[in-house]
Amino acid sequence: MTDDVNNEFDPVAFRRALGEYVTGVTVITAEGGNGERIGMTMNSFNSVSLDPPLVLFSVDRRALSLPALESAKGFCVNVLSRNQQDISGRFAKAQTDKWADTAWTPGYANAPLLTGAQAHFECAPYATYDGGDHVIFVVRVVRFTTQPQNEPLAFFRGRYSVVGDEQRGVA
Repeated sequence: MTDDVNNEFDPVAFRRALGEYVTGVTVITAEGGNGERIGMTMNSFNSVSLDPPLVLFSVDRRALSLPALESAKGFCVNVLSRNQQDISGRFAKAQTDKWADTAWTPGYANAPLLTGAQAHFECAPYATYDGGDHVIFVVRVVRFTTQPQNEPLAFFRGRYSVVGDEQRGVA
């Protein structure tokens, strides 16, 4: 008996289908073992549990900063606001000076909190899991802040998008 489910699996079509799900845009930050600042844009962020307070994000195994993230003592999930698209683009590029002209303050375990973010989730390591071509980080939230007056930056169909009351006609 053969497994016909995976015989015609198209990874490009799969990625396009995943793009139908609107996600927020985050920058995960941490301080590496040598005191270097680490930051990467990602939209693979989810809540996991309220008790204990857990969230998750996943990192591509090919990411150059993966070893530093695996040894980090803390993280910040910076949920970007609509006016931070440039920050998202900057932190999506490998081997560039992501921190030039980026305002931040130190958070839990010196993980950078990006100024102007929609929300900050300051986190401690909890567990990591095999996620195929990614490593899944489950982290425990130790502090959080929000800026409800901001509008979130979203990602949809491979492009930045904005979600806000003015788009829905709500005043």
